[in-house]
Amino acid sequence: MLCCTVCVAQEIAILKYKGGGDWYANPTALPNLIAFCNSNIGTTINPKPRTVEVGSPELFSYPWIHMTGHGNVFFSREEAENLRTYLLSGGFLHIDDNYGMEPYLRKELVKIFPDRDLTEVGVDHPIFNQAYNFPKGLPKIHEHDNKRPQALGIFNEDRLMVLFTFETDLGDGWEDQAVHNDPEEVRTKALQMGANIIQYAFKN
Repeated sequence: MLCCTVCVAQEIAILKYKGGGDWYANPTALPNLIAFCNSNIGTTINPKPRTVEVGSPELFSYPWIHMTGHGNVFFSREEAENLRTYLLSGGFLHIDDNYGMEPYLRKELVKIFPDRDLTEVGVDHPIFNQAYNFPKGLPKIHEHDNKRPQALGIFNEDRLMVLFTFETDLGDGWEDQAVHNDPEEVRTKALQMGANIIQYAFKN
């Protein structure tokens, strides 16, 4: 099970994975999201996110893990089993496709949950109605190919334990304004949706 004392301390981490993909993309994203959450939804998350490897026992120290990148992803059998145990023990994994990771990610998720599929998270799901209300579901942050944003999930009974945000690029919206020059309205939507994800994960 996840460590209760760490849950109280509220630390989050970014997932370091193998395969050559840039797991370290968007370096200002999580610090900005943490600052937003601590200022607006009453969290007390450590301002500096940690880094944790997929196969590490330290994975169980964090109630919320973030994964991103543009390219290849690879999990060994042992890493997949560790991540599966973490998630079924109450952990939460948010995967934000930075455009390019999706085909590689899907084949690795099968290693973790061969018995479960990614399914679309409906707009009536509580994750869209936490501190902030998104009645139309996942907001579109960056436009690349005119496809609609999708929130895809893997559930354990009624609990969403893996959230894959696809065709939206939330993490780019969390980054410093100067990085992508996004309008403030767009950055605010991205940060609010990110706050909802963290709030849901901490409560569930």
